[in-house]
Amino acid sequence: MLGSVDIKDHMAKNPVTISPDAPLSDAVSSILRHKISGLCVVDNNKKLLGVLSELDCLKGFMAATYNSASIGNVSDYMTTEVDVVDVHENIINVANDMMSKSQRRRPVIQDGKLIGQISCRQLLYAVEEFSSNASYA
Repeated sequence: MLGSVDIKDHMAKNPVTISPDAPLSDAVSSILRHKISGLCVVDNNKKLLGVLSELDCLKGFMAATYNSASIGNVSDYMTTEVDVVDVHENIINVANDMMSKSQRRRPVIQDGKLIGQISCRQLLYAVEEFSSNASYA
């Protein structure tokens, strides 16, 4: 069995974030620099406002190129309807829900503030931990 099924024991702490007012080009630079697939969009108080994925960024750049327009800010392209996870949710329930919705990651919230992120990669680490600790006698 897993040592812990609490999300807080498996999440990535302090995910890379960006302001909604940041230029989309800054978001792309951050995604590429950190080698991640998306960013959490937060206000100055760490309140989650949305997420911005690689695909969101690509859509923004393609639309600007096609329309010969300026690229715009993160707030123009971010997703605001976001499934979140409470810090004490059960990792198995979260994994099942993420799989059913084909989601790669979810922000982790405590007291209304972003404190982490759980992704398929962290879930795989938990599965690996489970597998290495399981006895198949």
